[in-house]
Amino acid sequence: MTTPQDPPAAQAFSLKGRHALVTGGASGIGEATVKELVSAGAFVWIADINQAAAESLAESLGSSQALHLDVTSIPSISTAVSQLSRLDILVNNAGIGHVGSIEQTEPDDFDRLLNVNVRAVYLVTRAFLPFLLAAEANGQAGSIVNIASVAGLVGIKQRFAYCTTKGAVVAMTRQLAVEYPKALRVNAICPGTVETPFVEGYLEKFHQHNKDEVRAELRARQPVGRLGRPEEVASMVRYLASSEAAFINGSIFNIDGGWTAA
Repeated sequence: MTTPQDPPAAQAFSLKGRHALVTGGASGIGEATVKELVSAGAFVWIADINQAAAESLAESLGSSQALHLDVTSIPSISTAVSQLSRLDILVNNAGIGHVGSIEQTEPDDFDRLLNVNVRAVYLVTRAFLPFLLAAEANGQAGSIVNIASVAGLVGIKQRFAYCTTKGAVVAMTRQLAVEYPKALRVNAICPGTVETPFVEGYLEKFHQHNKDEVRAELRARQPVGRLGRPEEVASMVRYLASSEAAFINGSIFNIDGGWTAA
């Protein structure tokens, strides 16, 4: 009598035949996510305002295509939608940060973060929703993975606008999950501080003269004593988009080195 063999590791959390789109897909967590989804068998649209970087990444990977997308622009989003005929997985990753208390946050700063981190998630999700709701016809419910932040779960000093907007992404995730519980799965990942160009840009802008000191502080506030890696977030995106996660909906996953547990 033969015994069933375990499937090869490469088949675990397979996304073979599925079509995905990652906003902000040309760098940082977005780039790592694109690579992970392609390795899982998906075809991936690399949606980014930086067309050249998206094209370069697509050329290096195969099974992907660059897609110019300004997530804050309705015409840009409409043009992007017109180029697709199918979408099974949407990863809302694009976002920006801001440093400052409420007193130091000017209305223009606040509006800018709301526009990119909240309104854009609404605009992109709404525009691609018909594709995602139709994904069930291809064998699985559509999947949305929103990249939120630990800042959406706990208060962080000098991050008034950022905390506010990422908290809104968490709330949107839960609302969408209960609005479309059978046709769509919507989950969010809340990373801690991750080693990305986003973080390096923050250090360069606000701590140019004491980068090493601040970087050490960022590591120390996460109990594991280091920054996260983009690939660690990307692995969770892959899992949440896979059929193995079919019973997961409206959930918020912290990937923060123990920050929120401490």
